[in-house]
Amino acid sequence: MTDDDAPLLADLLPWSVAAPRLGRAWPLAPDAASLKARWEAFGKAEGTERERLLGPTRSRTLHTAVAQLPGRRTGTGRLAGALGPCPEPVRVLHAPFDEQWLIPDHRLIDAARPELWRVADARQIFLVEQAFTPGAESPPLLATSLLPGAVLPPDGQPHTVRPGRIRPLFRRPGGQEPNLAPGLSAFLDARLGLSTTPEDLLAWILAVARGGPKGPLVPLPTGPEVWTRGVELGRRLLWLMRRGPGERPRMPGGRRPYVRAPLPARPPAPEYDPEEETLLVGTGRVSPVPAGAWEFRVGQVRVLEAWFARRATAGEPGSLAALAPAAWPQSRTSELLELLTVLALLAELRPRQEELAAELAGAPGRAELTAAGVLPPPPAARRPASVLDHQEEGPGGQFALL
Repeated sequence: MTDDDAPLLADLLPWSVAAPRLGRAWPLAPDAASLKARWEAFGKAEGTERERLLGPTRSRTLHTAVAQLPGRRTGTGRLAGALGPCPEPVRVLHAPFDEQWLIPDHRLIDAARPELWRVADARQIFLVEQAFTPGAESPPLLATSLLPGAVLPPDGQPHTVRPGRIRPLFRRPGGQEPNLAPGLSAFLDARLGLSTTPEDLLAWILAVARGGPKGPLVPLPTGPEVWTRGVELGRRLLWLMRRGPGERPRMPGGRRPYVRAPLPARPPAPEYDPEEETLLVGTGRVSPVPAGAWEFRVGQVRVLEAWFARRATAGEPGSLAALAPAAWPQSRTSELLELLTVLALLAELRPRQEELAAELAGAPGRAELTAAGVLPPPPAARRPASVLDHQEEGPGGQFALL
């Protein structure tokens, strides 16, 4: 058995969804207050001015009729009419390690992927595939409890990271119907002599997955001891990626980063002083910042550079995206300090992941799963659950039972 025989994640978690596509930048922002100001300005505009501010596309114009987003109480009337109050913004994972706010109105979003909204709840965990970059020391997967991958129109910027497929852990709300290949859990239980859970398997995947040209590959455990170590490591990775509840993370050695000089409202590209372990953002200074946090990349993109680039400039004058804070918000500083800590801790765990990967060379793979009848998964496992027990509002307030 060779490492090349490791099964694809796409076969272990068969159901996947493409990333949501916004089509316009202004319904997304690092802060919720800006979104409410933009909505108010949009509602006050009329006729051609409102159309200009919307930024119409082939999918969405002022006259497009769309259904309500699942689980959200927003209007379904055409945007050319009265709008009402701004829908309460929701937190989303816009890009790797970049949480932002979104106006959850289907009329503004070109491709919202309603199937993701239907299964998003407190139990759900989404795995977000990242583009394969040969030789890159970067995670092939990210995990989040937020709605992931709100993709903006291509802007040609080098900091842009486009997410791959999104794989929910559960196919139904409330942690119901794990998104696993039929028979996979029984196969693992028999091999390990343990009772595994979907959450255990997701933790294992985070710990051992590696990138591949056809998608992430997931070596399977060789025994209960390596499984236990992998699951423990994966749970730590998951807690950091989700910024989970409980004790706030601290950097290696218990240190905490602090802002030594205030950050500008429109930050220039950050620089790094390795000797002083200091992040330099114009006249702003943040330290201590371990080198592992500064160098942390997803694909070929340095996470911190991308995070600042998305906060560096407002939109074009006269656009809704131009409505943004005039000064660097304190809440943004808190997010930055937590991000620095998370990246430092993830970088610290990478050697353990590499050691585990070396142990799993020659681990059981596709051939063994195929012989056990687990692979290939049936076509129905790659499709979303098609029946829910509640109504969703369609265009113009009409209801349909799914």
